[in-house]
Amino acid sequence: MSEIPLKPIGKEDIRKLELALILGTLFRPDVLESVRIAQDKVTWLDSLMVAASALARERGGIPISRIAEELGRTELTIRNHLSGKTEAGKIVRETYEKLLKSGKIELPITFQQEDLKKRVEELEKQNSELNAKLTKIKSTIEQLLKEI
Repeated sequence: MSEIPLKPIGKEDIRKLELALILGTLFRPDVLESVRIAQDKVTWLDSLMVAASALARERGGIPISRIAEELGRTELTIRNHLSGKTEAGKIVRETYEKLLKSGKIELPITFQQEDLKKRVEELEKQNSELNAKLTKIKSTIEQLLKEI
């Protein structure tokens, strides 16, 4: 991800900060676990997204009334997220604080490019072996049909 504007100026900077907050929050191990065990995953994810969007806009100097309007939420909901009265608001604020300290977000990478290449090679080899077996089976079936 390119440079993350911690004090955004303009819509593009707000969008970049918003995306960094969303990704940085969603890929935290504690958040992934919370989402996994949440009764209503959609509501929990929605709260995180709204909290991240609200914080990015607040950092960009947008008034709460306009944030609420843009995000389709009440001003009270936005204030609760921004003040950390909601769990989502607290978590997103923590992500922002980490961004302030490090200037970057760490995203887990589950597969490296080399691992993917090896896996593709393995699958191609298996595919080739299966095609050879299939050809042999077809040949055997054709011979049996001729004999019948």
